[in-house]
Amino acid sequence: MSPTSSSPAAGASLSAARRSRELTGAVGGPVVDVLVVGLGATGAGVALDAAARGLSVVAVDAHDLAFGTSRWSSKLIHGGLRYLASAQLDVAHESAVERGVLMERTAPHLVHAQPFVLPLTPLVSRGQAALAWAGFRAGDTLRLAARTARATLPAPRRLSAVETRHLAPALRSERLRGGLLSWDGRLTDDARLVTALARTAAARGARVLTRVRALELTASGARIRDEITGEEGEIRARAVVNASGVWAGDLTDGIRVRPSRGTHLVLRSDRLGPLPAGLHVPIPGETNRFVLVLPQGDGRVYVGLTDEPVEGEVPDVPEVPETDVGFLLDVLGSVLDVPVHRADVVGAFAGLRPLLDTGPADRSGGGPRTADVSRRHAVLTSPEGVVTVVGGKLTTYRRMAEDAVDAAVAARRLGAGPSRTAALPLVGAAAPHALAALRAPRRLVRRYGTEAPAVHALAARDPRLGERVLPDHPVTGAEILWALRHEGALDESDLLDRRTRIGLVPEDRAAALDAVRGLLDDEALAGRV
Repeated sequence: MSPTSSSPAAGASLSAARRSRELTGAVGGPVVDVLVVGLGATGAGVALDAAARGLSVVAVDAHDLAFGTSRWSSKLIHGGLRYLASAQLDVAHESAVERGVLMERTAPHLVHAQPFVLPLTPLVSRGQAALAWAGFRAGDTLRLAARTARATLPAPRRLSAVETRHLAPALRSERLRGGLLSWDGRLTDDARLVTALARTAAARGARVLTRVRALELTASGARIRDEITGEEGEIRARAVVNASGVWAGDLTDGIRVRPSRGTHLVLRSDRLGPLPAGLHVPIPGETNRFVLVLPQGDGRVYVGLTDEPVEGEVPDVPEVPETDVGFLLDVLGSVLDVPVHRADVVGAFAGLRPLLDTGPADRSGGGPRTADVSRRHAVLTSPEGVVTVVGGKLTTYRRMAEDAVDAAVAARRLGAGPSRTAALPLVGAAAPHALAALRAPRRLVRRYGTEAPAVHALAARDPRLGERVLPDHPVTGAEILWALRHEGALDESDLLDRRTRIGLVPEDRAAALDAVRGLLDDEALAGRV
């Protein structure tokens, strides 16, 4: 697609009409090569990997794209620094490699370099500062080993107290010795990455079906239910990949997942003032854990995250306990000039990491904390032949997907070559110079890449679509319409909670609801929803 195109990438449009048509063809239809269950980052990645190898693919999810863990992350593409400290060298290197793939080849429009400041306050001893500095230097060595260009990720450096305050004016200046500046990868939006993966898979022929629940899996397919109509049926496949994350054990026997809750708070940007960089705030008593302060560029700041084990049944949408809110506010308050209070928290969200439980089946509370559990992923094939991929993290979704498809190809003797996704650009991707030349607002380019002019053109044709759906949030009606016509959004929740993230602040969600419903009604009257 050319940088000035006013149309979506060929075959990449997901819509209600396409879903209905392809669901009808999949249920009771010819046997497909691969059925994927779960459309978070890993499942969408599996669908893309298999489709790019020339295999026929159907991918289903009981809810929407990025409904589960993949929309609740810190939006960071980590280079693996934390795993060096715990001697998980293979995980650290894999993370650094995959970060480079995203930033330089597959999604440079969605993943950018993010600066972080670690303030050297009285709570950070000189020994701790030296250890952190050594870690940042080691992280830069990881970047070099992964062959990521210096132009992509600048070098870490020491900051004076004045420089530190310039990058983070909200910091308490009293006894501030300076800071440490480091860089990592940062997503514009994790749910947008999943949407791009799904649409790229669709452009390669994959049938991407949301609101389709897998009721039962076998090695030859699944019994499913259309969650919109309630109708049930069967999709037959030569290979089945279970990529349902924290729910993987519900569909395949013998899979034990140990969920870990990561909570983030949402603040208004004006509460902390200008933040040219994010913050690493050391957690008292911990040597390798930080609370992150992440400016979003949309009038909001995220503060996270926790790492707490979760027991019992896994909910569709995790709740945020007040203990997590209090913990994050306390750590944040340890470095700020003016403390943030509970009333300043305008939203909060929690995600469940699908950590693989490798301990004894009857373990009752023993074993390591979830913060210490390995982030390695695993690909497991059941005696019946269902392939399950679990563990890992957002940064390494592509490698997880590649390993899962490799296992499915081997187990079911499918005719397919090696993975191609390490060099396959996602919808909207282009080289930095091409993205810079696009005739569209920079904010749209960072969300839509080469499709930004097409989104902008909707507003040019109808000035009403250029208006914001919420006065204090940058999303316009054109973006809502684009999500309905090309990104598979089916209802107001898809639009507010995943395609735009307005819904992370309940007050904003309520204020934008009428405008979004109006656009939905207009599309329904036109027969497009």
